[in-house]
Amino acid sequence: MRKAYLLGFLLFTLQQNFAQIIRTELPDTISYWKKSNKIGLDISQITFVNWNAGGNNSVSGLFKGNFIREYSKKNLNWKNELIFRYGINKQEGREVRKTDDQIQINSTIGFRKDTVSNWFYSGKFNFNTQFANGYSYPNTEFAISKPFAPAYFFVGIGSEYSRKDLNLNVYLSPLTQKTTLVLDRRLANQGAFGVDAAIYDEVTGELLQNGRKSRTEIGILITNQWEKEIFKNINLEHRASLYSDYLNNFGNIDIDWQLQLNMTINEYVRANIGTHLVYDDDVKAKEEKEGEQIIVGPKVQLKQLLGVGLVYTF
Repeated sequence: MRKAYLLGFLLFTLQQNFAQIIRTELPDTISYWKKSNKIGLDISQITFVNWNAGGNNSVSGLFKGNFIREYSKKNLNWKNELIFRYGINKQEGREVRKTDDQIQINSTIGFRKDTVSNWFYSGKFNFNTQFANGYSYPNTEFAISKPFAPAYFFVGIGSEYSRKDLNLNVYLSPLTQKTTLVLDRRLANQGAFGVDAAIYDEVTGELLQNGRKSRTEIGILITNQWEKEIFKNINLEHRASLYSDYLNNFGNIDIDWQLQLNMTINEYVRANIGTHLVYDDDVKAKEEKEGEQIIVGPKVQLKQLLGVGLVYTF
């Protein structure tokens, strides 16, 4: 009798526990992926009608996007980023001119020993090129750059220091391969962007050997990214990349530095001010002299940006 009572009590307890489990809602599936999508359009326009001081009518537009996919689980982190920008300007009495052009893909995968450390053993991939031909205006007969002329690939391994609470990232790679592609035959024969130029007969000018369409370097790469809200609704974003080739003039540093101030007006309207500085010893500047393009030495490239427009985040 006592055994039957205990068995009944046990069955009743199991039934109640099972019913409680059935009534309990299971948690949603855990996703280790985070995503961020931003697209924007900046437009500026000016029109003159009987304006005593004079001036030319003009309109400018800049379309831009930033897409991030990040996987994070325990000690593994994998971040992927796609950035694109394309801007044009049309001024009265002048052809449409390009003002901005960029395609960039970044991918970094890292592993750390424990969940406390901010240091990761990392591998990084970076790709850069452009959408359309570039010209040394007003000369539009010969392009000075084209899609995949140049294109840059960086692949390397190293260490990454990441602090998400500070929006700070530093990547140090003692072994990075940089590949420069110049897939346009005319630009490759000129030796543009550091590839080996074509060889011509000194007397007849006959082409003896085409220029190479690629150039490979092995060197050290350091990148740094930081973002901070310096005032309410005003964010400062900094990106810098430093690269030096071990075999070709080691110590000569290629610099790519972007500094941008983003101001949020409301959910959809943003304003931004930015600068982009580039120096690459292999990129020779071109100047227009007496209707001809003359190749001169490398120069510091500087671009300044100011825009107000719409931004949609999803």
